Amino acid sequence: MKPKTWQKVLGILLIVAALIRITSKPAMDHPYYAADLNYPLVIAHQGGDGLWPGDTMFAFQNAADLGVDVLEMDVHITKDGILVLMHDETVDRTTNGTGEIESMTLDELKQLDAGYDWTLDEGATFPFRGQGVTVPTMEEVFTAFPDKHMTIEIKKTNASMAKPFCELIRKYNMEDKVLIASFHDDRLVEFREECPEVATSSAKNETTVFVLLTKPFLGSFYSPKFFSLQVPEESGGITVMTPAFVKAAHERNLAVEPWTINDEETMKKLIAWGVDGLITDRPDIMMKVLGR
Repeated sequence: MKPKTWQKVLGILLIVAALIRITSKPAMDHPYYAADLNYPLVIAHQGGDGLWPGDTMFAFQNAADLGVDVLEMDVHITKDGILVLMHDETVDRTTNGTGEIESMTLDELKQLDAGYDWTLDEGATFPFRGQGVTVPTMEEVFTAFPDKHMTIEIKKTNASMAKPFCELIRKYNMEDKVLIASFHDDRLVEFREECPEVATSSAKNETTVFVLLTKPFLGSFYSPKFFSLQVPEESGGITVMTPAFVKAAHERNLAVEPWTINDEETMKKLIAWGVDGLITDRPDIMMKVLGR
């Protein structure tokens, strides 16, 4: 290609880049991130799975009593169309049952012991076995904690839960109290279309794009359709969490909420970097770090 042709191509690329930069916009403010919240947010992963059986009413109540800012949980849909909470797609790891949640009815799930396999000593003891810990519904949580902020992850399912989930959020007036997350881009896109007034975090592909753009300091070119980046410290050999990443996210008006941070040293480091919250199995440790 002749030099003049290269110059023309470069000129066009520079013009396109300038237009993208000029037209890019940061995320809008959302009521979920209210100014009166106590930042950085203590976000209890599954209600604090390092302290008690995760994704249970027992965990959520104890986390609330501890004074955490946000309850984090995982939502599935049952065979009979009820939204229930559990981390895995099957009940095998945490209960005394077997099978996929999506192939079971709510009545079948309610018969299971949701504290059956929780242990802190590699199976030597199971302190919550037979204690009446059951699989909760999303509606039960909304009813019990109407004033609590929640991060709710849409898990992998065959059936869509966008419509019933949105209807439930609206029924309990939780539009400004919940942040919806998912690793599955298609599920998050359909939820946003169904429930545009509710805040969401970034899906997997959105996170990847933003992280890669921040490496050559091009984060300002990105116009996010989400309000939060819930990310690991590193992924696929790429370091995600750095002070520069936090700065780039904040310039796009995005909250940064790393997961799953369970040790005091890492908590202190990330808090010093200015993160907006930490997703943790050990909310008790973070509460101590923050002096609450």
